[in-house]
Amino acid sequence: MAEPLDIRISANYEDLSGRLKQAADYLIENQIDVATRSLRSVAEQSKIAPASFSRLARALGYADFGSLRGDIRTSIDRRVNGASQRTRQLTHLQREGNEDFVAGFANACTGNIQTLADGLEGTEFKNTVGKLHKARNVLVFGALSSTGVAEHLNYMASLLFDNWSLAGRMGSSLGAGLAGLDANDVLVLITQTPYSPRPVRAAELARANGAHVVVITDTHACPALKHASARFIIPAKSPHFFSSYTATLFFVETLIGMLAQIGGEASRNRIAEVETSNRRLQEILDG
Repeated sequence: MAEPLDIRISANYEDLSGRLKQAADYLIENQIDVATRSLRSVAEQSKIAPASFSRLARALGYADFGSLRGDIRTSIDRRVNGASQRTRQLTHLQREGNEDFVAGFANACTGNIQTLADGLEGTEFKNTVGKLHKARNVLVFGALSSTGVAEHLNYMASLLFDNWSLAGRMGSSLGAGLAGLDANDVLVLITQTPYSPRPVRAAELARANGAHVVVITDTHACPALKHASARFIIPAKSPHFFSSYTATLFFVETLIGMLAQIGGEASRNRIAEVETSNRRLQEILDG
């Protein structure tokens, strides 16, 4: 199987000229348009010369732009067919009975967590925990279906630390959250298929400013990975139409548990202070 376009571009991106980088960025963010339109139409829409797209194709190892576009079409067909296959599988499980679906889904989630847990003994996870603990500020961002997981991560962290914040929430500016990040700070991005361009751009900007960028995603083809300082590929297999976030939740909760351990007395004091404030504000009920 040929390498996905995102992987080819990320492997060659730094060697591309400025104009070819613009063409590559356009391809990544507009794959459906590229797959369904003529080269002339793509050039007019992007305001990038047709010759730039042709040179980009050759720089990425394709014979010509038509071959590149064929790869994009194959990739799109694979994603669509994969979604259709999951839908058929889900329908079959539902026909077989509720218990079969529950068992199948539970087995998939359990397998995802076990696969993830087996890989968390490496140094990258421990180094990331240490980086988060020492950071001046930690900014968390998740787009589309990852938004809820990002909010959960930030909520847990806010009980332990006062230097974590959530970007792009409730209409707030993502750019405002990213402003001022540097080598003393960490950006945590959570993004899962289908990818939004916003996390990719946020990762690129934060990394350019020197911040440590942690990308939590579900495949090696995630375009944000090329800007990551630390990369975590979380298994998301599922018989459901949607990919699963169960292992991602396990990951972020494990991350917070590790941070709570090394936070020591300062974290315990922070939690006690937050609980006292919550009771005074009647945000929680005892019982």
